Amino acid sequence: MAALAAPDDRTLLEALADGDLGALRELYDRHAPWLSVRLARRCNDREVVADCLQDTFVAVWQGAGRFQGSGEVGAWIWGIAIRRLVSRLRTRRDVVLVPDLSARGATSVAVEDELLQGVEYGDLGRAMASLSPEMRAVIQATVLDGLTTREAASLLHIPQGTVKTRVHRAKAHLRASLVEGHR
Repeated sequence: MAALAAPDDRTLLEALADGDLGALRELYDRHAPWLSVRLARRCNDREVVADCLQDTFVAVWQGAGRFQGSGEVGAWIWGIAIRRLVSRLRTRRDVVLVPDLSARGATSVAVEDELLQGVEYGDLGRAMASLSPEMRAVIQATVLDGLTTREAASLLHIPQGTVKTRVHRAKAHLRASLVEGHR
């Protein structure tokens, strides 16, 4: 007897829109682990990450019926999560948008993690911390995640021109901060 295939994300979202809280649990189980990792790569405050994750799934529960079906459900959920994080960080200038890699307990460090650790603890980390959350979000989307301006605009729900402007301004700010730090 063949095992039944697990429902896909769209099916779960439709069930959630119809009030099936088991579908929310399944979506959470599928997406919370990778969302936590991606959010933690943008913010070193575990409490903020946990709050954003919780807020994200409350928004998924409340907005399941509004999913328009274009794109992947995971990308839609990520868009909610990153907007929650940016919104939360607008009021918190003390939170650095890079991970606390020392807390991961990994026995071997990936090249990406070494680079991010250098970003967190070096001059670049201090310069990144001085950016507004909106500028940090576009830098992380375009530089660290390697998204195009179109993809970043879609992810952050802002116009492409705004992404380009914020990237330009953020790079200028970073350049000035790094030059100042070496004087």
